[in-house]
Amino acid sequence: LPTGLYKKVLVILHDSILPYMNEPTLMIDFLTVAYGIGGAISLLALNGLFILIHQHNLEYPDFYKKLYNLLDPSIYHVKYRARFFHLLDLFLSSSHLPAYLVAAFIKRLSRLALTAPPEALLMVIPFICNLFRRHPACRLLVHRPDGPEAMSEDPYIMEEEEPSESRALQSCLWEIQALQNHYHPDVAKAAAVLNQSLSEMEDDISGLLELSAYELFDKEVKKKATDVPLEFEQVRGLFRKKSDIFAEHFTL
Repeated sequence: LPTGLYKKVLVILHDSILPYMNEPTLMIDFLTVAYGIGGAISLLALNGLFILIHQHNLEYPDFYKKLYNLLDPSIYHVKYRARFFHLLDLFLSSSHLPAYLVAAFIKRLSRLALTAPPEALLMVIPFICNLFRRHPACRLLVHRPDGPEAMSEDPYIMEEEEPSESRALQSCLWEIQALQNHYHPDVAKAAAVLNQSLSEMEDDISGLLELSAYELFDKEVKKKATDVPLEFEQVRGLFRKKSDIFAEHFTL
């Protein structure tokens, strides 16, 4: 099928087609093929697959492996980001998932977060915190005694397609530590939460899934400045306040 037709069908499949079919399981082949295509089509196929797995006992052995491989830099930029992370939250909510699998998702999301826009980071950092609350065995990634300072290189294998072979549990979350120095103050504040013990109550991320860059900008514009730092030392050089090599050749 053409890509455009795939998208049109998959967008409405879960709520306008499957509920009205006498045998929704007839869509198994269509959805599994669509899930294997990759990109936005795979993201859109997740909704229908979730219904078949949850309500019609579909067994999909490689489901989490393919879900893991859907995580690439584009997931923070695609049009269907909110839908994808809503379903990802559901799929990773079970407490019976093995620690290595959840750790692989945490590590991959953190690595991809290094190039994500601020509006996506403000959503994914609480998302990762919720995963730690559900799966305490993964907290080793944050509280590893020989943390990022002692590691000569990260043992995590980003290119590995099999989560069990990615060595995520042997790694640590230096990526979140890097985000604590992010240029956006809200992102830095959100990333700093992992320095403290997490509360038992999960963060509600439903209001953050569709957060846009415009909303962030609008929020900053509407802030009322209270203490505005003023320049009080006279500038003598081009780049520094005190005398430097440029001050010998240029004056203001």
